[in-house]
Amino acid sequence: STQAKTLFPYTTLFRSGALDRLRAMVSADTVVFIGDDVTDEDGFARLRGPDLGVKVGDGATAAVHRVADPEEVAGLLGRLLDERAAWVAGHRAPAIERHSLLSDQRTLALVDPEARISWMCHPRADSQAIFAELLGGPTAGYFAVKPLSNGGAPIQRYVSESMVVETLWRTHKVTDYLDVSDGRPDESAGRTELVRVVEGNGPVEITFAPRLDFGRNVTELETVVADGVVIGVAVVGGHEPITLVAPGVEWEIVDAGTHQSARAVVHVGDDPVILDLRLGTDSVSGDEPDRPVDEHHEAARRAENVAFWRAITGGLHLPPVATALVRRSVILLEALRYRPSGAMLAAATTSLPESIGGLRNWDYRYCWPRDASMSCASLARLGRVEPGLALLDWLCDRIDHATRPDLLRPLYRVTGDEHVPEGTIAELAGYAGSRPVRIGNAAENQVQLDALGPVAELVHLVFTSSHTMRPRHWALMEKIADVVVDHWHEPDHGIWEVRLARQHNVVSKVMCWQVLDRAIALATATGREVPERWTVSRSAIHAEVLERGWNADRNTFVSHYEGDHLDAGLLLMGTCGFIDPSDERFDATVRRIERELCDGPAVYRYHDD
Repeated sequence: STQAKTLFPYTTLFRSGALDRLRAMVSADTVVFIGDDVTDEDGFARLRGPDLGVKVGDGATAAVHRVADPEEVAGLLGRLLDERAAWVAGHRAPAIERHSLLSDQRTLALVDPEARISWMCHPRADSQAIFAELLGGPTAGYFAVKPLSNGGAPIQRYVSESMVVETLWRTHKVTDYLDVSDGRPDESAGRTELVRVVEGNGPVEITFAPRLDFGRNVTELETVVADGVVIGVAVVGGHEPITLVAPGVEWEIVDAGTHQSARAVVHVGDDPVILDLRLGTDSVSGDEPDRPVDEHHEAARRAENVAFWRAITGGLHLPPVATALVRRSVILLEALRYRPSGAMLAAATTSLPESIGGLRNWDYRYCWPRDASMSCASLARLGRVEPGLALLDWLCDRIDHATRPDLLRPLYRVTGDEHVPEGTIAELAGYAGSRPVRIGNAAENQVQLDALGPVAELVHLVFTSSHTMRPRHWALMEKIADVVVDHWHEPDHGIWEVRLARQHNVVSKVMCWQVLDRAIALATATGREVPERWTVSRSAIHAEVLERGWNADRNTFVSHYEGDHLDAGLLLMGTCGFIDPSDERFDATVRRIERELCDGPAVYRYHDD
């Protein structure tokens, strides 16, 4: 606009690199720049690669394309919108909630509704993907089994109380699991086996299309021969061996662009077809004794896997309401654990969008101390304390290695302290066209004081549940209590990790209060002296939140001091003991959240941008 040119001339805008900063801000891979002014030539000059410059009207220009007038600009933008909408609609993207999860408590995989392995990283869940169809379509890698007969629409289910998944057609059944036999969950990540068993009657087509490093590295395949017989297919040139062992399957290796895939048509009859994908082990080449791939061995191994997961829910104190769902949730939380260290993942995936086509596509394949502590606390309340003890030991190690004054970062790799810088993978189109695809998470550099509250709650809950107190866990409680005393009055980024300036977030203050409250309770219960600074700070936080976190005009507690927006995290005020749930101020807050943030059974975190 003329006003914008007056306030900040376009020439200055482009020469200062604002276009490049905007490109980085929204993680844009391609820019379409449309301009009609002589100063817009500076913008055209900064375009590169696949960027598109469009000149409006007459005159010399560096832009490759030209339209006559603003009406044609409107038509161009409309066509771009229609083309993108059609592309997104045509993208093969099964609903997120229709995928099933596989786990060996070190890495994870997703099985889509048609039995395609569309997501898997190796050697850990936060490593590079070898199957990334979920985020990039078939060219990003998948592993498919498809009946060639008319088997009807498949259904999918977990076997009993386990992480073994069955996909069933009328004519065939595919059973998938990541092998947890022989104590593998306690081993360091590196050796993983994905087992796929095909049963039924009639031909199936098998396509093995791994793609190294999200498909960014060229993937070549070769057949594996033993005693003159082809027994499988191996990936050539990867950092670690990857071999699909499948005796009796005749593979055809085909070129698929810059990559290679292996395909086979197999007639399934009396004997099942067993596909054993071995990652990080070269057993077929002699690095360790060959392991058989036969029906009897696989049946015993599958039974061991089912028994492993079923044992997790044994002895739990399950509620009478929604018992089956709670049991399934326990198994899911256990599946997200990284057993070798004790950490717990927030999710199995990266970059699944919060809204289709939106920018909020985050990498959650890491451990958030807050989220993991809340999950382990839920398990402890049901009678399973071991995950909480393991997580607390892991958190103690993080604090022992910490250099920041607030001790804990918002998130970590499951292996420890290695940083997770955020970047994007331009080669992947994103789930249903939702870009960017991110790896790493810049939230690790935020200050989130609220994260300490759930950690303190877990320490206290583990003690009250098991009546044991490890000295290092008390030391952890002391340290985070002292951190709260020193820092509770400071602004932070808050529970929702909004990428804005720090604020005095009410939930963060309440969680700081929770740290001190649980530390005081634990000290009292174990006969330890309660430092006066803890009780003084606890009272100060409580008084300040009631004064500055309450908005009398709106008759509700609000997200941050002197603000007027709501935040679903405010519900924690009544559940953590900060305020009596029957207090009229909390009651009014709940009612306000019901009116403004609830949509059917769901509660939005917030509505402001």
